[in-house]
Amino acid sequence: MRVGKCFTAILFVLLALSLAVYLPSATAAKAPKAAKAADVDPTDKLAKANAAFDVSKLSDMSGFDPSSWVSPTGDTIKIAIVASFSGPSAVNGQFYWATVSWVAHDLNKRGGILVDGKKKLIEVIKADTMGKVDQTKKITERMILQEKVHALWGCDGSHIMKVINEVANKYKVIALNASNTSDDIQNAENFGRYAFQGGFSSDQVARGLAYYYGKIRKQEKRFYILCQDYGFGHTFADGFKNGLKMFYPEAQIVGEDYHKLFLTDFAPYLAKIKASGAEVIFTGDWVPDAANLAKQSRQMGITIPFAHIWMTEANMLRDVGVEGAKNWVHVGPYHSPVPFTPGFTKLYKAWNELWKTWKAPYNSISYEHSVACVGGSWLMQTYWLFNLMERAKTTDPEKIIQLWEGDTYRQANGKVMKMRACDHKVIQDLTAEVYLPPDQQKATFTIPPFYWFKDTSYMGQMHRLPAAEVLPWMDPKLDRCKGKDGWGE
Repeated sequence: MRVGKCFTAILFVLLALSLAVYLPSATAAKAPKAAKAADVDPTDKLAKANAAFDVSKLSDMSGFDPSSWVSPTGDTIKIAIVASFSGPSAVNGQFYWATVSWVAHDLNKRGGILVDGKKKLIEVIKADTMGKVDQTKKITERMILQEKVHALWGCDGSHIMKVINEVANKYKVIALNASNTSDDIQNAENFGRYAFQGGFSSDQVARGLAYYYGKIRKQEKRFYILCQDYGFGHTFADGFKNGLKMFYPEAQIVGEDYHKLFLTDFAPYLAKIKASGAEVIFTGDWVPDAANLAKQSRQMGITIPFAHIWMTEANMLRDVGVEGAKNWVHVGPYHSPVPFTPGFTKLYKAWNELWKTWKAPYNSISYEHSVACVGGSWLMQTYWLFNLMERAKTTDPEKIIQLWEGDTYRQANGKVMKMRACDHKVIQDLTAEVYLPPDQQKATFTIPPFYWFKDTSYMGQMHRLPAAEVLPWMDPKLDRCKGKDGWGE
């Protein structure tokens, strides 16, 4: 599920909640030069894109603050963020709002988008699910039938996203799953033409972690699996075990446990891990479980690194400190070997400078680097959606579907996403990010101050995981995909 600090933080994100290869040098001298677009392998299937985020068109964003931003109304392009804006997972809705309102503010300052023969501004509506399935169905239908939204954007929780997609497919409205990572959302049972999964999937991340340890690092061989006891946790663990069989058959699973959600006492599990001889703890936990697990493990003197998907929340990392987070490995969808190309640097600085002026809750350090982490993936997916409307010159879902299936879009950092036509899942490179102390973070944070955080370990190395090795899972039972390879061809 979702994310974290980078905003990553995101993490309650379950799913949110709320989310290369450069070795760190020993001194803090010059930062490495950013990779050029021309360095892309011309044989790479993702080397070219039909459209791209053009940073030169980025508006003057001064004055934007998600805590006070007011959406236009009237004859607009309406998009509903269907997520938790109240209840225990409300932090996710806040992250999503910051992301989508940023894109809307930018495009509105450019004059909006030409659709259906008229330039229209973008209206963003909060659709509070409260984290409940019945409320999700009710609020989603209201968004479509009463608010007349043109697209739905979600969300925190696979159970919530499935309902969003069901309603979207019933009423023929585009639904973008920007943050939920569960693989069964687009399987044969749940697939619908109007639903698109624009982010990465848990199975991809799990296999990506196995690829990193087996094909790149080639050191640790003893892994302990500890995940939350619900669908995502088990699916994530299965992906890792399958990945080890593919990429690291000599590795060993020395223990496997699943715990209830919102657990406060991890001591019994940590005692088993300590006695197992494990060298790495593999987990899909998200905040608050991720934070409790990390802090309690360090309090018990367990220094084994975590291989994870959502242990990215900035405040949690600060709590465990430099040594506590050292050598953790995260796989995510947004980074490229050196993310700070000139174009990306402009976008990053625009976000980061404004963040310093934002009011609560958006002044949290969880938002500081959001645009450079999984929050950046959400941002680019949202720009992609509006780019499709702009190219199609309409909000007609049928024409958007026709254009989106098989489409490719280059993100601000140079990475390309491809929408697999048969099951509406995105194909993209991923990155394995190794957390290292501040003085070793300059290999990935290649602009001043040459570190992400000064009081915790964070990304010090990035390793590209080629899309061909981490293709999203394709359900063989889905008729649309029968006879096709992993690229949908």
